[in-house]
Amino acid sequence: MPRITPRIRRSAAAVVALVAGATTAPAAVATAGTGAPAAVSAPVTKGLYQSAYSERNHVLWTASAVGRPPVTTSALSKVDPKTLKVLATCTPPVTDAATGALEAVYGIAVDDEHNTVWVTNTRNNSVAVYSQRDGAHLATLPNVAHAREIVVDEKHDTVWASGFGDGSLVAFDSRTYAEKKRVTVEGAGPTGLAVNERTGTVYAADLTNDQLIEVARKSATPRLIPTGDGPLSVALSKNGRTAYTADNTAGTVSVVDLDKGLVSKSVPTGAGPLSVAADDRSGAVVAVNRTDATATVVDPRKGTVVKTVTTGANPNHVEIAHGTAYVVDKSGTGPTGEDLLTRFRVR
Repeated sequence: MPRITPRIRRSAAAVVALVAGATTAPAAVATAGTGAPAAVSAPVTKGLYQSAYSERNHVLWTASAVGRPPVTTSALSKVDPKTLKVLATCTPPVTDAATGALEAVYGIAVDDEHNTVWVTNTRNNSVAVYSQRDGAHLATLPNVAHAREIVVDEKHDTVWASGFGDGSLVAFDSRTYAEKKRVTVEGAGPTGLAVNERTGTVYAADLTNDQLIEVARKSATPRLIPTGDGPLSVALSKNGRTAYTADNTAGTVSVVDLDKGLVSKSVPTGAGPLSVAADDRSGAVVAVNRTDATATVVDPRKGTVVKTVTTGANPNHVEIAHGTAYVVDKSGTGPTGEDLLTRFRVR
């Protein structure tokens, strides 16, 4: 997303299909980690923000956008998680023919049940839906102020988006794309999201107030839970009883006991943690530290750092699938200025 700082289009003109990647397989670069096996990095595209793994299609989707409005360079890229090769790209629709501005994409999540990709169009205060099958642009859904992140609850056919601009959490029906719920916390700045698909409860990191916003599926009254200083991202343990936040200001990962509503451990990870993800296989947590250009693996039970892996400069987001972490950065160090995707085993 840019630094923190129902209109449905289905016409043929609005659909931009996936274009097969013309690039050859990237030359992977080994990067040494502190006390860890080497990681592998490869260039993807310029302006990387986030990634999301599709279990159904066995691919990694990335969202990218370059520059400030009018943003004329933005893409969804489909990446082979094994080779890190870009398989295909999709360009968002044009929103202003005069300037060439695109409906630029930033946050991203996949809905494998309906074979779609959901994105946040932060600059346009909206979210959008694309087909995983052919990259077709299926819908744009407005009125999400400074839409930052998005998360899918497949069990309950719900997609949540965070509206940093007005303190809102907005839920959409993943089948019809209709808005189904909106909860606003006055004075809040919701950023990262996580959802417990067993219960349907959603959690948002509130950067402004150093807390988590918890919204139960059948309630419109949020519960507020203290966390570390400057939370930007949140992840959940496999059983849903613990939350982990990347505390950007504090340089820590907070381990939050959701039953008790308090921080049980605070683990220093490095300067500027920006994103956090939990590995269901090992129980480990990975945080990417933007200032330090590292990814830190944490044992949340012991409250200790397991290992630290060097990434490209300015890592922006981490996704974990099948025990492997995928980190996108904003280093611009690819052969033609692309940002990198770094892959390493969590444990």
